[in-house]
Amino acid sequence: MYTHLYSLPSAVETPEDELDAPVPPIEAVLFDFANTLFRMVPTDVFLRRVWQNAGRDIAQLDIDSVLREVQTAGQLPHVQAAQVGRDLTVELHWEATRVWFREVPQLADIFDLVYEAILAQENWFAYTDTAPVLRELARRGIPVGVVSNIVWDVRREIEAAGVGDAVGAYALSYQMNCEKPDPRIFLKACADLGADPRRTLMVGDNPVQDGGAVTCGLRALILPSEPRAGDRGLDSVLRLLG
Repeated sequence: MYTHLYSLPSAVETPEDELDAPVPPIEAVLFDFANTLFRMVPTDVFLRRVWQNAGRDIAQLDIDSVLREVQTAGQLPHVQAAQVGRDLTVELHWEATRVWFREVPQLADIFDLVYEAILAQENWFAYTDTAPVLRELARRGIPVGVVSNIVWDVRREIEAAGVGDAVGAYALSYQMNCEKPDPRIFLKACADLGADPRRTLMVGDNPVQDGGAVTCGLRALILPSEPRAGDRGLDSVLRLLG
């Protein structure tokens, strides 16, 4: 009785005859994109590029000042409200970002350039262990998918990193009109891979969004939310697989 009272709601039920069976092995892996496989360039690099594209004097750029303005604006109630559901469509993402950055005095009048830079391929790079881990999973015959709350097709970055062949499925919020932790986005990736959710691992950095995979039968590995620039720690996945 108490087990049912305190269990999280689940989109996948475990058959009664499997409740006492060994935990099934991991046979497929899903990865988040941003801050898991790839990250944006460091803030100072990003802002210098924006300043140059805007024709502004780099010598006048005070990075700490801009960051304070961005963080202050991000705490405004109407800005926070605008971020809800931002990755459901390209239009919603653009508007959510506009609402935020119009409250940032140093960026408000160059918003179009800032937004273009956020989506620019040149401003995203793979962690140093992304390609080696994806290639090793491919070598082992482990199906891999990418599940991301995002508004562009990240195949662009995956293929540019030379590991397009290692990824067999993409479940992207703007294409599905649903965001993590909605079970549908995880289950779609599993279905496209032909993978049993109970034998699939979701890897990400957000305990709410990526950790939500557990409600539909997956296991989840949540990496520390930290601004790493070298290895992300993705070799943990290989150790879990044995």
